[in-house]
Amino acid sequence: MILLDALRSLIYLTWLTLTVVPWATAVVLLSIFMKPTPLYWVCVGWLRAATWGARVICGVHYRVQGLEHLPTAADARAAVLLAPKHQSTWETFALPTLMSHPLCYVFKRELLFIPFFGWAIGRLDMIHIDRSKRAEAWAKVAQQGRRLMDQGNWVIMFPEGTRTPRGAETAYKAGAARLAVVTGTPIVPIAVTSGRCWPRRSFLLRPGVVDVSIGSPIAPNGRDPVALTLEVQTWIEAEMRRLDPEAYR
Repeated sequence: MILLDALRSLIYLTWLTLTVVPWATAVVLLSIFMKPTPLYWVCVGWLRAATWGARVICGVHYRVQGLEHLPTAADARAAVLLAPKHQSTWETFALPTLMSHPLCYVFKRELLFIPFFGWAIGRLDMIHIDRSKRAEAWAKVAQQGRRLMDQGNWVIMFPEGTRTPRGAETAYKAGAARLAVVTGTPIVPIAVTSGRCWPRRSFLLRPGVVDVSIGSPIAPNGRDPVALTLEVQTWIEAEMRRLDPEAYR
């Protein structure tokens, strides 16, 4: 079974490589005359291909609950800040395909140097930061986050800061809550059990089902960022234990 999973994962990695090269090249060329929002949806087309490939090639299916908690596409100016659990690459691919509004990721600038993939995301309205310069990074997140959410985009920040192993709970950082408080934007906790099928720092995918559970937006008005972070963490971790009890025995 491990050999079969390894073969499928190798085929999937090949699929990602073969599709990202022409797609990213097209995005870079289209960015010369196409506005950011339509260009974003072009990129989502590749993300759909990536999640489709994970399902068809590796047997990684998913189910979603709680979409009714989010503004619809008709609410063009209704912004939220998404705060998902982060266990694997899967959610970075899948979440934009599930949302009705463009997502603006906050990510380390090193990703821009990845051939093709990094070149494409560098053409989008994203927030790339230098983690070694904390004060400067936060100022950029606050400034650009406000601007992008004023345009109706949704900012997405992983409150753990990095991928965590399945069944693990690490300290949540207050950056997402702090941005929510500063901008007055509701923060939405999201539980994702992707580690069940795609372990952290591994390209060995296993067949199974990823559960995505979207919580109710939490109003940030008058809240302390640390207390708000704790509320987000409490909801996510309780939901993770409900969705994936085997991982927390």
